Amino acid sequence: MSATAPATYLRWMAQGHEYFTARLEAIGDERLDGPSALPGWSGRHLLSHVGHNATALARLAHWAATGEPTPMYPSPSARAEEIESGARWPASRLRNFVEEEQERLDTALDKITDVGWRAEVVTAQGRTVPAATIPWLRCREVWIHACDLPDGGDFTAFPDDLLDALIGDALTRRRGTQGVELDVRATDRETGGAHEAGGAAVRVEGRAADLARWLTGRGRAQGLHTTTGAPLPQLPPWL
Repeated sequence: MSATAPATYLRWMAQGHEYFTARLEAIGDERLDGPSALPGWSGRHLLSHVGHNATALARLAHWAATGEPTPMYPSPSARAEEIESGARWPASRLRNFVEEEQERLDTALDKITDVGWRAEVVTAQGRTVPAATIPWLRCREVWIHACDLPDGGDFTAFPDDLLDALIGDALTRRRGTQGVELDVRATDRETGGAHEAGGAAVRVEGRAADLARWLTGRGRAQGLHTTTGAPLPQLPPWL
């Protein structure tokens, strides 16, 4: 990988894939037929999504490496169609699919040069971002969806630096696209635990794992509180 590759994102992505597969290995095939933590999705829907997401991000990596515009999905409906189609596969095929598509993404990322990491690509949401963002998008998927698996993981297992980055990312998105007026402070951080918007009406405090879980829409807001004693604000969907 080139010297200017986003090393931290790539490290988190690799660790996240290991965490996801470890949680998946602890789940029997019959549990994947039941519900995941995501409304309307079974465990097989979740595996289909995680595998197809790697495929889609590999297309962006190809775009960055070659300069050939390659959207994540060929049409607005393709993402949902892929997920539904894959959810009908046997669990064994889905398990292999997640591994194979992560390997394909790794290979595609390895082909990006110094210049390529700075190239602009367009996400499925229509955002134009530098290619260096691609592994960050993937690491969010594998870490968070490991917690969405039936009997899945928990945010307390995330590396501290990843939690801090995830909190900042979620706040930036919520403030930028949803107009959320919110400050947060991680009480288990001696320094650097505050994320302030400036003049925000509500400040929420708690452990970093609890803040990240709440900000990404994974519920369970126990341990969080506002500095005014008011109830926690109701957040719209994260993504």
